[in-house]
Amino acid sequence: QVQLVESGGGSAQSGGSLRLSCVASGFTFSAHGISWDRQVPGKEHELVASITRTSRRANYLAAVKGRFTISRDNDKTTLYPQMDDLKVEDTAIYYCSGPRYLPIFATWGQGTQVTVSA
Repeated sequence: QVQLVESGGGSAQSGGSLRLSCVASGFTFSAHGISWDRQVPGKEHELVASITRTSRRANYLAAVKGRFTISRDNDKTTLYPQMDDLKVEDTAIYYCSGPRYLPIFATWGQGTQVTVSA
């Protein structure tokens, strides 16, 4: 069973930092690029960043570029989203996922809530 379990969310003040984790199981983690998404209740999921399977390349949403960093450890089957210089508008539930066109990644995990206050 494919599982992606996000953790590390919480509350932070504007300008602060949070380090999230996403532990994967049930599939070959090193074989897939992984994306990091967020959702504000009532709105669509938004792709925040993605990283290739070998970490060779990472892409970021313009609004987070220079503040967020995504990395992965294939031996630990874990994704590490690092969030620095947080802004109030970063408040959302954050998720990780494999390629969404693959049926095994059709269901989102529980996500982890990030709340940033001014």
